[in-house]
Amino acid sequence: MIKISKFKKKIAENLLRIEAVFLRPEEPFIWASGIKSPVYCDNRLILTAPEIREDVEFYIAEVIREEFPDAEVIMGTATAGIAHAAIIAHIMNLPMGYVRTGAKTHGRTNRIEGKLEKGQKVVVVEDLVSTGGSSVDAVEALREAGADVLGIVSIMTYGMKKGKDRMKEADVKCISLTDFDTVAEIAAKHGYINEKDIERLMKFRDNPSDESWFNK
Repeated sequence: MIKISKFKKKIAENLLRIEAVFLRPEEPFIWASGIKSPVYCDNRLILTAPEIREDVEFYIAEVIREEFPDAEVIMGTATAGIAHAAIIAHIMNLPMGYVRTGAKTHGRTNRIEGKLEKGQKVVVVEDLVSTGGSSVDAVEALREAGADVLGIVSIMTYGMKKGKDRMKEADVKCISLTDFDTVAEIAAKHGYINEKDIERLMKFRDNPSDESWFNK
């Protein structure tokens, strides 16, 4: 049986190495909402690193086989989850589709792309889970279309309380290959950040709207 703990440090290390996850507590990034963030995450960069990509997609496929053995369809989230979902579906020899953030305004006005039959058992592939809003929206769209959503598998989660609460309220099982806590631990170990920065990063994780972590 696959154990997430066996590879989450390896995934975190690789994400930091290719700067798919970039920590900059002294010079934070600005989110669209205006919130200061010590972290920037772009898991699309995994696609440009073949060896790391192979590990990530293999581990996700293994998680799905172990945790959701009845999966019949893999659905990615637009846009960053689409490529990962396609690779995983290929590995598992399963149908694949994706969920748009909103329905198209032209053509067949689809929100869900790809063939999906009512009652089919679906696993959603996400690149990143933060507050959980977009992930839960995708699950709800699939449920409205008649799918039986078994759960979500993501590459990384911030582990924010808001995200956990949303998943619980929506009754969605969500499993991530690695998490923000592990990334922070590995980053300090390899000198990407100082050991004292971990406390600041955890304060941000616990409440992104509270920017007192930045002034510490």
